[in-house]
Amino acid sequence: MSQATRPVYLKLRDLIAAAIMDGRYAEGEMLPSVRAFAAEQHANPLTVAKAYQQFQVDGLVEVQRGVGMFVVRGAAEKLRRAERELFLAQEWPEIRARMRRLGLAVTDLLSEV
Repeated sequence: MSQATRPVYLKLRDLIAAAIMDGRYAEGEMLPSVRAFAAEQHANPLTVAKAYQQFQVDGLVEVQRGVGMFVVRGAAEKLRRAERELFLAQEWPEIRARMRRLGLAVTDLLSEV
């Protein structure tokens, strides 16, 4: 599924996941409130709530009633593992095929860095 056709809640989930993996939302730290994140992203709060709920289902955040949602210990590494698996299974085969069509080797790419 292309990024353009992905549901908004999944795009928001990806933003939050990237922030967790990058350490912007550290383990033990509270995520922004649904309303605050919705305002920041110009999104519907119900859509943000759906993205947050997916993190809860996946065991990446815990809810403290009346306080907020907190990133659990190990969330960043769990997300990295899942993202690596997804990349290797879905994105890398397409990238590798395109590289072959273009006559590019990994060493060509590394020399461009």
